[in-house]
Amino acid sequence: MVKNRKLLFLITILFSAIIIGFITKSFADEKPKVVVVFKDLNSEYWEILKAGTEKGFKDFGVDGKIMAPLEGTIKEQVAILETVLNEKPDVLVVSPIVPAEIIPTLEKFVNADIPVMLLDTDDPWPQKTAYIGTDNFDLGKKAGELLASQLQPGDHAALIGGDMSSPVSGDRLRGAKKSLEAAGIQIVAQMTELNGSTQNRNAMEKILKDHPTVEGVIASNDTTALDALKVIKEHGRKMPVTGADGITEMLELIVEGTIPGSVAQNPYDMGYLSVGAAVNVTKGEKVEKNIDSGVDILIKEHAEERREFLNKILK
Repeated sequence: MVKNRKLLFLITILFSAIIIGFITKSFADEKPKVVVVFKDLNSEYWEILKAGTEKGFKDFGVDGKIMAPLEGTIKEQVAILETVLNEKPDVLVVSPIVPAEIIPTLEKFVNADIPVMLLDTDDPWPQKTAYIGTDNFDLGKKAGELLASQLQPGDHAALIGGDMSSPVSGDRLRGAKKSLEAAGIQIVAQMTELNGSTQNRNAMEKILKDHPTVEGVIASNDTTALDALKVIKEHGRKMPVTGADGITEMLELIVEGTIPGSVAQNPYDMGYLSVGAAVNVTKGEKVEKNIDSGVDILIKEHAEERREFLNKILK
């Protein structure tokens, strides 16, 4: 009788151990669910960011998903976020098209105990877990310093770009203005609120017509910089033009010597860092409120190296 009881006790202990081990293994094997919502996926910049994010999913063992509006509209992004909310991910990482328009939806995630991290575009929203991206004012300052190093005090420069109220375009151009003025470069033209290649080209045409003494241009992104360079070339001119993104077409111009250099944020690193930070949040670890993905100065040697890297990841 005693032997039977001992045997029953041992069987019970063994069975309990198996069950506990199975449950523990199941929880251990469960991957954190992270959804990343971009502004769009219709440009090389976002493709680079996507590649870095996907590498993060793989390296950090994440059940990850990337989504983006097809037309890049606020309405589409809100609809996507509402869908994601119903999926109840462990963490949401989002690049808001217009933060003020998106935050009311992001509040719903916070109310559902889903941490929200902002990517690429920051906002002073107090309930964000973190911002991962570029310090855009610093990027603008570095762009201004680079352009100033290619000009002489007293030379004339122009600034062109998008929405000045944006924490991206606005901060970049304000930073550039600060550096240029500190170096004694005169800003004779500033054309902003531009939207699309036609407006970019028209703005550059007007600058060259009204201010033929301009010797350098700072654009708030690479697309605008490339549009400006095409107009400059059509006018038989050659001058330094800085962008901000380090996309392959801009790199080609640096490598071939059409422009002496530019500055660039690091979208690949941005995506990768965002996934790493999201995983830390799921573990209950504290993350920095601002995770800076850095800014690079691109001259010929650096541009060649980056071009090779991008050609590999964008295949």
